[in-house]
Formats: sequence, C-alpha cells, structure tokens
Amino acid sequence: MADNDDDKHVDGRFARGAKRRAEIIEATLTVVTRDGAAGVTHRTVAKQAGITTSLSTYYFTTLDDLLVAALTSVADTYTARIRQIIDTSGDKLTGLAELIAETAGPGRERALADRELATLAARRPALRPVARRWREDVAELAATLTDDPTAITGVVAASDGLCTAILLDNGPADPGYLRAVLQRALGLCQ
Repeated sequence: MADNDDDKHVDGRFARGAKRRAEIIEATLTVVTRDGAAGVTHRTVAKQAGITTSLSTYYFTTLDDLLVAALTSVADTYTARIRQIIDTSGDKLTGLAELIAETAGPGRERALADRELATLAARRPALRPVARRWREDVAELAATLTDDPTAITGVVAASDGLCTAILLDNGPADPGYLRAVLQRALGLCQ
C-alpha cells in the first residue's frame, strides 16, 4: 500500500510541475506579445506568471531554455494543424490560406509570438532549430501540391511573408486573398 501512496505522490508532483511549466510558457508568450522577444527575462516572465524568479529559473534554467519551450509550444500548434491539412482530402491550398488567416487574425497573439521569437532566433542559435519548423512544415504541405522545388520555395516564402505583412500592417486576414497569393507562388495562376 505504501508503494501506491508513493506513486500517487510522484504523479501529483509531476502533474503540478507540468502545470507550472505550462503557466510559465503562457506567461512568456504574453510577455513576447506585449513587449517583444527582447523583453523576455526570467524576471518579467516570473512577474507575469505571479511567481518568484527563482521558481522560473528552477523550471527553465537558462533564458534559451525558456524561449525554446515557448517557441516549441507555438510550433506544435502549427504542426498539428498542418498535419490535419496534409491528411485531409480537401483543398490543401485553401486549408493553408485559412490557417494563415486564422493565426494572423483577431486572436493573433501566438502568431505574433512566433514571429517575434523567430526574429530573435537569428541572434540566439539555440532557437534556430525550432524557428525552422514552420517553414519546414509549410514546405512539406507545399510538396503535396507540386513537385517543383521553386514553387515549393515560393509557397514557403509567400506564407512567411503574408503572416509577417498581416501582423505588421495589423490588417484583416482574408483567406481568399491569401489563397490567390499562394496560388501565384505555386504558378497555378497566369
């Protein structure tokens, strides 16, 4: 019976630790969205999460650890959605256009965080592998539409540029417009 109690205690601590990590990651994304990636420190994240700085550093020893975890959480969201689009029998190009519109639309905090963190990745080598995920995922999706390497590169560049432009312009994300631009990148429009 004592072993069972020990297992429950360990499971409870693991669950609390996972919850705390998730809260710290959410706080990090909030700080990135509000202050930009350059504003992320253990202190600003801890303040946002309502915890001590020492607790933040307990879960994420270095700032790179914290930023990688935040960027991974964003990339995981995109990866799951892109997998759904790839696996569907529907219009994949429209699916990608809708995904871009959705992530750059009204609830664009994660897309903004993704762009901020991707920009920071240029200066922080630890972030580069995670920052490449969006482009690699879009390239895989584009490869289901064409086998032309130039067209695939065009779709990746267009999707990245569209997200950035929409975020910077703070304008509406129209899936029809995005689809037309992606079609042109694929060479499907004359």
